[in-house]
Amino acid sequence: MPAAGHTTVPVIDDRTHYLVRLAAAIAGCTEQTLRSVIAEPHSADWSAEVEEVILQSYLFAGLPRALNAMRAWRALTGAQPARPATHGYVAMQELRADGEKTCAAVYGSSYERLRENIRALHPELDEWMIVEGYGKVLSRPGLDLKTRELCIVAACAATGQKRQLHSHVRGAMNTGATVPEIQRTLDSISNLIDSDSERDAREMLAHLVGK
Repeated sequence: MPAAGHTTVPVIDDRTHYLVRLAAAIAGCTEQTLRSVIAEPHSADWSAEVEEVILQSYLFAGLPRALNAMRAWRALTGAQPARPATHGYVAMQELRADGEKTCAAVYGSSYERLRENIRALHPELDEWMIVEGYGKVLSRPGLDLKTRELCIVAACAATGQKRQLHSHVRGAMNTGATVPEIQRTLDSISNLIDSDSERDAREMLAHLVGK
């Protein structure tokens, strides 16, 4: 119990709690569960952030799930898109530069090795990762990079993507998330993911922190 006169500050706020649950539900849950999560208490002030989480989910959950999530969000709120399209006329060079900067922030000292490894898989995958993923999507305004990374952690945990989960747990820490924030993210989605996936995610976090 907190001492008299002191307030306990939540590790993550209500907005982040809602957003990480939404990310997990889009990636790994049925449409019925997704609709239930979308209908959980939230503020209209978060509309832009909610739509950013739905938009970025196509990178980690696929376009069909992103479309279904946006359809459910529109059905619930009746709202028009929170933002107009922002990248219709942005030059490829600008997207690439933004993507390189964002990807470097997420991967830190592992950034150059990541680029080499992905280029070895296929040069087009490297280009798409930087321009499409980190440039066009994850560098968008409307949601800070730390929260984006926590949502990606939630999505990867929900789908059992261990390799990507490892990268983005580190990415969350590289972009300012504390270990308690990542732990609370996993707490927030514990009833949306299977027990094996939750255990794997917590063990991975403990291993990374122990390094």
